[in-house]
Amino acid sequence: MPLLQIGLPGKKKPEPKKELIVGIDLGTTNSLIAFMDGETPKIIASKSEETIVPSVISIDEDFNVIIGHKAKEKLLLDPEHTVYSVKRLMGKSYQDVENDTHLISYKLADEQTGLVRVKIGENYYTPIELSAMILRDLKARAEKYFGQKISKSVITVPAYFNDSQRQATKDAGKIAGLEVLRIVNEPTAAALSYGLDSKNHETIAVYDFGGGTFDISILKVEDGVFEVLATNGDTYLGGDDFDQKLMGLFSKEIQTEKGFNAESTPEKLQKLRNAAENAKKLLSSQNEVSIKIEFPEENYTYEREITKDFYEELIASTVERTMEICRKAIKDSGLKVCDIDNIVLVGGSTRTPLVRKKVEEFFGRKPFSDLDPDEVVALGAAVQADILSGHRKDILLLDVTPLSLGIETFGGVMNVLIPRNTTIPTRAGETFTTYVENQTGIDINVYQGERELVKDNRQLASFKLSGIVPQPAGMPKINVIFTLDADGILRVTAKDKNTEVEASIKVKPTYGLKDEEVEGMLASSLENAEKDMADRMLIEARTESDAIIKSTEKAIETHGHLISEEQKETILNTLIELKETQKQTNHKTIVNLTERLNEESTPLAQNILNSVAEAALENKNITEV
Repeated sequence: MPLLQIGLPGKKKPEPKKELIVGIDLGTTNSLIAFMDGETPKIIASKSEETIVPSVISIDEDFNVIIGHKAKEKLLLDPEHTVYSVKRLMGKSYQDVENDTHLISYKLADEQTGLVRVKIGENYYTPIELSAMILRDLKARAEKYFGQKISKSVITVPAYFNDSQRQATKDAGKIAGLEVLRIVNEPTAAALSYGLDSKNHETIAVYDFGGGTFDISILKVEDGVFEVLATNGDTYLGGDDFDQKLMGLFSKEIQTEKGFNAESTPEKLQKLRNAAENAKKLLSSQNEVSIKIEFPEENYTYEREITKDFYEELIASTVERTMEICRKAIKDSGLKVCDIDNIVLVGGSTRTPLVRKKVEEFFGRKPFSDLDPDEVVALGAAVQADILSGHRKDILLLDVTPLSLGIETFGGVMNVLIPRNTTIPTRAGETFTTYVENQTGIDINVYQGERELVKDNRQLASFKLSGIVPQPAGMPKINVIFTLDADGILRVTAKDKNTEVEASIKVKPTYGLKDEEVEGMLASSLENAEKDMADRMLIEARTESDAIIKSTEKAIETHGHLISEEQKETILNTLIELKETQKQTNHKTIVNLTERLNEESTPLAQNILNSVAEAALENKNITEV
């Protein structure tokens, strides 16, 4: 079974193409950026060879923005100013998420209308703005890697993202300075990255269980044509729910045993979340873990053991929810489980042994999981970017819309024009008429969802067709056309056949941002780009200098006798100078002094290593070495 070879980032940098298009996996827990190096997709790593960027944003009181691993360190130290799992908020209103606000350590603005906003200090940020910060960080990583500007991208989203969430993702890209050429469903991208296009005929299921979302897609692959037959999912179901099961257990037991609410402050809540996340990861590879959470302000330490069996019992209902969604997708595809030739696992939550066991039981075969489930989506996005650039012409991607699209008709009924799982891009139309005598205008209300009544579905847009000639009810003929592009973004046109009067709208979701808001944010990001970069470099320089100051001081204290007094004095003088320089805002000076201190302390480091080696060899004969 030959597969598309997936390369890992190497030190040799490829020749960049004239128009480089990157692929981005904007994830709930982690985000990645990739590109095509010839015929091979590769993840772009940081200077320290880290491929994954944790999707965590920390904004301090001076408005300094920190992204990724360093931001993750702030979760315990500064939970109220540090945001995680922002993808779960994309395209949502406060009402959509208010039942879960007690489970997050940062604050959400209690606004009854519009897009949910995150409160950090005295400022409010939309999930779109916060996602743009992550995208901007990934963009900077790619630009540093290639030494050139990056302006075009393909971004992946959960297959079950609705129109609001897809538009929110495109807006985030725009704010970050990226033209989003295509929004690709994550399971479809994963199939591309696994290289399954090398087979002539195959039907595959992509089971994508990430940190905050779950998708299942059924694809038919034939001679390089990827046709999505059906998709289903839940944009509020993921590994975070495993964490919450454990957090609920810890909190309940602490309340019973000690009588205080362990979710009462952001600091306490974050301790529960950290312990839960660590336990979840460890239980993917071992049979038992020890939990220890210290609450010094309560003079109490919570301790308990959790076995793998107990944990699996705790999360069983959550895993079963994914199986039920799989059943729906199989039914929608018109296939039987036995028709599936291969199952591809995607997303960090698929590392959970119970998940793999249930997937194998459901499909009756072992799933394909040879590649890192955290990386496959970004790699597939890079393949899709290569297709859009015109370089690769042997793959055709036929995706589907996850939810039905329609308009409101008399009585609040949902009249579907484009059913779910319709291959996109697509166009559909239907003729409607008036219900009231001499009606001169008609309101077109656009909805997305699977319920029969519009009140149970999500409204996407509303516009008015005016200028209808007054006629008896039932006489006017209004032709409504839905055009859905390859990104899953909708345009609606209504036309009076008698008068040729026409009105149209590119659907801007209820919980998205207005064009002027996006343009304002983009303008702000461009205006402040130089300052933002300078601030970032200063933060990085100070962080790196802090680390070497601490390690050098400790080395001097414990092993200062291993160097001469003159060498020691030189190091101590540089330490004093570096500490003073840290208070300044010139990052280059800090970097230069940090490098100088590193060079001056190198002999001490070598002597420490020699001393340790000598101590280890002392009193041993040659046969013991």
